[in-house]
Amino acid sequence: MSDRTVLVVDDEFAIRDMLRMALEIVDYRCLEADNIQDAHAIVVDQRPDIVLLDWMLPGGSGIELLRRLKRDEATREMPVIMLTAKTAEDNVIQGLDVGADDYITKPFAPRELIARIKALLRRAGGAEANERMQVSELVLDSKSRRVFLADEPLDMGPTEFNLLQFFMAHPERAYTRNQLLDQVWGANVYVEERTVDVHIRRLRKALSAGAKDYSGLIQTVRGTGYRFSARGAPTG
Repeated sequence: MSDRTVLVVDDEFAIRDMLRMALEIVDYRCLEADNIQDAHAIVVDQRPDIVLLDWMLPGGSGIELLRRLKRDEATREMPVIMLTAKTAEDNVIQGLDVGADDYITKPFAPRELIARIKALLRRAGGAEANERMQVSELVLDSKSRRVFLADEPLDMGPTEFNLLQFFMAHPERAYTRNQLLDQVWGANVYVEERTVDVHIRRLRKALSAGAKDYSGLIQTVRGTGYRFSARGAPTG
Protein backbone atom coordinates (compact mmCIF):
# COMPACT_ATOMS: atom_id res chain seq x y z
CA MET A 1 0.00 0.00 0.00
CA SER A 2 1.31 3.46 -0.92
CA ASP A 3 1.97 5.99 1.84
CA ARG A 4 -0.05 8.54 -0.16
CA THR A 5 -3.39 9.49 1.39
CA VAL A 6 -6.31 11.04 -0.50
CA LEU A 7 -9.29 12.65 1.22
CA VAL A 8 -12.54 12.40 -0.78
CA VAL A 9 -15.15 14.95 0.30
CA ASP A 10 -18.52 14.28 -1.35
CA ASP A 11 -22.02 13.79 0.02
CA GLU A 12 -22.88 11.12 -2.57
CA PHE A 13 -21.98 7.67 -1.28
CA ALA A 14 -21.85 6.19 -4.78
CA ILE A 15 -19.18 8.69 -5.86
CA ARG A 16 -17.12 8.17 -2.71
CA ASP A 17 -17.35 4.41 -3.14
CA MET A 18 -16.30 4.61 -6.81
CA LEU A 19 -13.36 6.84 -5.97
CA ARG A 20 -12.28 4.70 -3.02
CA MET A 21 -12.11 1.62 -5.26
CA ALA A 22 -10.25 3.52 -8.00
CA LEU A 23 -7.74 4.90 -5.49
CA GLU A 24 -7.16 1.56 -3.81
CA ILE A 25 -6.43 -0.04 -7.20
CA VAL A 26 -3.43 2.30 -7.54
CA ASP A 27 -2.47 1.71 -3.88
CA TYR A 28 -3.58 5.03 -2.45
CA ARG A 29 -5.10 5.16 1.02
CA CYS A 30 -8.55 6.74 0.89
CA LEU A 31 -10.22 8.82 3.60
CA GLU A 32 -13.86 9.91 3.25
CA ALA A 33 -16.12 12.71 4.46
CA ASP A 34 -19.59 13.82 3.41
CA ASN A 35 -19.58 17.35 4.88
CA ILE A 36 -17.10 20.17 5.42
CA GLN A 37 -16.99 19.87 9.22
CA ASP A 38 -15.88 16.22 9.16
CA ALA A 39 -13.56 16.94 6.23
CA HIS A 40 -11.77 19.72 8.10
CA ALA A 41 -11.37 17.53 11.18
CA ILE A 42 -9.78 14.79 9.02
CA VAL A 43 -7.43 17.30 7.39
CA VAL A 44 -6.29 18.54 10.82
CA ASP A 45 -5.92 15.07 12.35
CA GLN A 46 -4.54 13.04 9.43
CA ARG A 47 -2.97 15.53 7.00
CA PRO A 48 -3.87 13.87 3.68
CA ASP A 49 -1.54 14.41 0.73
CA ILE A 50 -4.36 15.71 -1.48
CA VAL A 51 -8.06 16.58 -1.18
CA LEU A 52 -10.80 15.82 -3.72
CA LEU A 53 -13.47 18.34 -2.81
CA ASP A 54 -17.06 18.47 -4.05
CA TRP A 55 -18.46 21.94 -4.71
CA MET A 56 -21.94 21.38 -3.24
CA LEU A 57 -22.00 19.93 0.27
CA PRO A 58 -24.41 19.92 3.23
CA GLY A 59 -23.59 22.41 5.95
CA GLY A 60 -21.54 24.64 3.65
CA SER A 61 -19.98 24.61 0.20
CA GLY A 62 -16.68 23.11 -0.81
CA ILE A 63 -15.48 26.62 -1.62
CA GLU A 64 -15.99 27.52 2.05
CA LEU A 65 -13.73 24.67 3.13
CA LEU A 66 -11.21 25.54 0.41
CA ARG A 67 -10.96 29.11 1.69
CA ARG A 68 -10.43 27.79 5.22
CA LEU A 69 -7.62 25.48 4.11
CA LYS A 70 -5.88 28.20 2.12
CA ARG A 71 -6.04 30.69 5.01
CA ASP A 72 -4.29 28.26 7.36
CA GLU A 73 -0.51 28.19 6.99
CA ALA A 74 -0.46 24.50 7.97
CA THR A 75 -2.74 23.47 5.08
CA ARG A 76 -2.15 26.25 2.55
CA GLU A 77 -0.01 24.12 0.25
CA MET A 78 -2.18 21.01 0.43
CA PRO A 79 -3.23 20.25 -3.18
CA VAL A 80 -6.99 20.42 -3.83
CA ILE A 81 -8.98 19.21 -6.84
CA MET A 82 -12.56 20.47 -7.05
CA LEU A 83 -15.22 17.93 -8.08
CA THR A 84 -18.17 19.79 -9.51
CA ALA A 85 -21.21 19.60 -11.75
CA LYS A 86 -20.91 23.35 -12.20
CA THR A 87 -19.47 23.96 -15.66
CA ALA A 88 -20.03 27.71 -15.94
CA GLU A 89 -16.73 29.51 -16.45
CA ASP A 90 -17.32 31.93 -13.56
CA ASN A 91 -17.67 29.03 -11.10
CA VAL A 92 -14.55 27.33 -12.40
CA ILE A 93 -12.53 30.54 -12.19
CA GLN A 94 -13.85 31.19 -8.67
CA GLY A 95 -12.58 27.81 -7.49
CA LEU A 96 -9.16 28.37 -9.03
CA ASP A 97 -8.96 31.90 -7.67
CA VAL A 98 -9.69 30.73 -4.13
CA GLY A 99 -6.81 28.29 -4.35
CA ALA A 100 -7.88 25.04 -6.03
CA ASP A 101 -5.06 23.48 -8.04
CA ASP A 102 -7.36 21.78 -10.53
CA TYR A 103 -11.00 20.92 -11.14
CA ILE A 104 -12.92 18.17 -12.88
CA THR A 105 -16.60 18.20 -13.81
CA LYS A 106 -19.03 15.37 -13.16
CA PRO A 107 -19.43 12.87 -14.64
CA PHE A 108 -15.75 12.04 -15.02
CA ALA A 109 -13.64 8.99 -15.82
CA PRO A 110 -11.81 7.67 -12.74
CA ARG A 111 -8.67 7.10 -14.84
CA GLU A 112 -8.57 10.78 -15.79
CA LEU A 113 -8.93 11.82 -12.16
CA ILE A 114 -6.20 9.41 -11.05
CA ALA A 115 -3.89 10.88 -13.71
CA ARG A 116 -4.53 14.38 -12.37
CA ILE A 117 -3.93 13.24 -8.78
CA LYS A 118 -0.61 11.64 -9.72
CA ALA A 119 0.46 14.76 -11.61
CA LEU A 120 -0.40 17.05 -8.68
CA LEU A 121 1.45 14.83 -6.21
CA ARG A 122 4.51 14.80 -8.49
CA ARG A 123 4.41 18.57 -8.71
CA ALA A 124 3.99 18.98 -4.97
CA GLY A 125 7.00 16.80 -4.23
CA GLY A 126 9.21 17.41 -7.24
CA ALA A 127 12.26 19.58 -7.67
CA GLU A 128 14.43 20.76 -10.53
CA ALA A 129 18.10 19.88 -10.78
CA ASN A 130 19.03 23.43 -9.74
CA GLU A 131 18.19 23.62 -6.05
CA ARG A 132 18.64 27.39 -5.84
CA MET A 133 17.87 29.88 -8.61
CA GLN A 134 18.13 33.64 -8.39
CA VAL A 135 17.17 36.70 -10.41
CA SER A 136 18.26 39.95 -8.77
CA GLU A 137 16.75 39.83 -5.24
CA LEU A 138 14.31 37.02 -6.07
CA VAL A 139 15.47 33.59 -4.89
CA LEU A 140 13.76 30.23 -5.42
CA ASP A 141 14.91 27.33 -3.24
CA SER A 142 13.74 24.02 -4.71
CA LYS A 143 14.84 21.99 -1.72
CA SER A 144 12.69 23.89 0.80
CA ARG A 145 10.12 24.86 -1.88
CA ARG A 146 10.21 28.48 -0.77
CA VAL A 147 10.59 31.77 -2.62
CA PHE A 148 12.30 34.80 -1.11
CA LEU A 149 12.40 38.44 -2.14
CA ALA A 150 15.14 40.48 -0.45
CA ASP A 151 15.41 37.63 2.11
CA GLU A 152 11.69 37.85 2.95
CA PRO A 153 9.52 34.78 2.12
CA LEU A 154 6.74 35.21 -0.44
CA ASP A 155 3.35 33.58 0.05
CA MET A 156 2.88 31.30 -2.96
CA GLY A 157 0.79 28.22 -3.67
CA PRO A 158 2.29 24.95 -4.98
CA THR A 159 1.15 25.44 -8.57
CA GLU A 160 2.53 28.98 -8.70
CA PHE A 161 5.79 27.70 -7.22
CA ASN A 162 6.06 25.03 -9.92
CA LEU A 163 5.31 27.56 -12.65
CA LEU A 164 7.98 29.93 -11.34
CA GLN A 165 10.44 27.07 -10.95
CA PHE A 166 9.93 26.04 -14.57
CA PHE A 167 10.16 29.62 -15.83
CA MET A 168 13.36 30.35 -13.91
CA ALA A 169 14.94 27.16 -15.27
CA HIS A 170 13.96 28.17 -18.83
CA PRO A 171 14.29 31.97 -19.09
CA GLU A 172 13.83 34.20 -22.14
CA ARG A 173 11.79 31.65 -24.09
CA ALA A 174 8.13 32.06 -24.99
CA TYR A 175 5.84 29.14 -24.12
CA THR A 176 2.30 28.53 -25.29
CA ARG A 177 -0.36 27.65 -22.76
CA ASN A 178 -0.37 24.07 -24.03
CA GLN A 179 3.40 23.82 -23.60
CA LEU A 180 3.12 25.10 -20.04
CA LEU A 181 0.37 22.59 -19.34
CA ASP A 182 2.59 19.77 -20.62
CA GLN A 183 5.68 20.93 -18.72
CA VAL A 184 4.12 21.97 -15.41
CA TRP A 185 0.87 20.01 -15.14
CA GLY A 186 2.00 16.94 -17.13
CA ALA A 187 1.40 15.78 -20.70
CA ASN A 188 -1.24 13.22 -19.72
CA VAL A 189 -3.30 15.55 -17.55
CA TYR A 190 -6.46 17.06 -18.98
CA VAL A 191 -6.57 20.69 -17.89
CA GLU A 192 -8.11 23.54 -19.86
CA GLU A 193 -5.89 26.34 -21.18
CA ARG A 194 -7.64 29.02 -19.11
CA THR A 195 -6.29 27.31 -16.00
CA VAL A 196 -2.83 28.57 -17.03
CA ASP A 197 -4.08 32.17 -17.18
CA VAL A 198 -5.55 31.93 -13.67
CA HIS A 199 -2.31 30.61 -12.18
CA ILE A 200 -0.22 33.15 -14.09
CA ARG A 201 -2.38 35.89 -12.57
CA ARG A 202 -1.88 34.40 -9.10
CA LEU A 203 1.88 34.09 -9.66
CA ARG A 204 2.11 37.74 -10.71
CA LYS A 205 0.14 38.75 -7.63
CA ALA A 206 2.54 36.80 -5.40
CA LEU A 207 5.56 38.39 -7.09
CA SER A 208 4.14 41.86 -6.57
CA ALA A 209 3.51 41.38 -2.84
CA GLY A 210 7.06 41.97 -1.63
CA ALA A 211 9.07 45.11 -1.05
CA LYS A 212 9.53 45.42 -4.82
CA ASP A 213 7.18 44.44 -7.63
CA TYR A 214 8.68 41.52 -9.54
CA SER A 215 5.50 40.65 -11.47
CA GLY A 216 7.10 42.05 -14.62
CA LEU A 217 9.30 38.96 -14.80
CA ILE A 218 6.29 37.10 -16.21
CA GLN A 219 5.67 38.63 -19.62
CA THR A 220 2.69 38.09 -21.90
CA VAL A 221 3.74 37.26 -25.45
CA ARG A 222 0.95 38.34 -27.76
CA GLY A 223 -0.31 35.52 -29.95
CA THR A 224 1.83 32.93 -28.15
CA GLY A 225 1.62 32.72 -24.36
CA TYR A 226 4.10 33.69 -21.65
CA ARG A 227 7.81 34.23 -21.12
CA PHE A 228 10.05 34.68 -18.07
CA SER A 229 12.57 37.47 -18.56
CA ALA A 230 15.09 38.91 -16.10
CA ARG A 231 14.69 42.20 -17.96
CA GLY A 232 11.35 42.55 -16.19
CA ALA A 233 13.02 42.82 -12.78
CA PRO A 234 12.71 46.23 -11.10
CA THR A 235 15.74 48.48 -11.12
CA GLY A 236 17.05 50.68 -8.36
